[in-house]
Amino acid sequence: MHTCRNCNQSFQTELALELHRDTCRKGQLLCQVCGERFREGDATQDGWHYECPNEDCDGEGLTDDLYRVNDVRTTTTH
Repeated sequence: MHTCRNCNQSFQTELALELHRDTCRKGQLLCQVCGERFREGDATQDGWHYECPNEDCDGEGLTDDLYRVNDVRTTTTH
């Protein structure tokens, strides 16, 4: 079994899990530069390099400028 770490939904194959990640509502990304929210699949073409799909924004890189929405909600500042 393969389980989505964002929504805990289980899948029979790794391929099914990979396809799900592009549409998982809990796996949305948030750009800290422009504030736009979008699906992970919209931010990458090769699965390795990420950038904000907003043409007027320079945000790029997971954990640099782009964060998973559920990570932002659970993060606290000291």
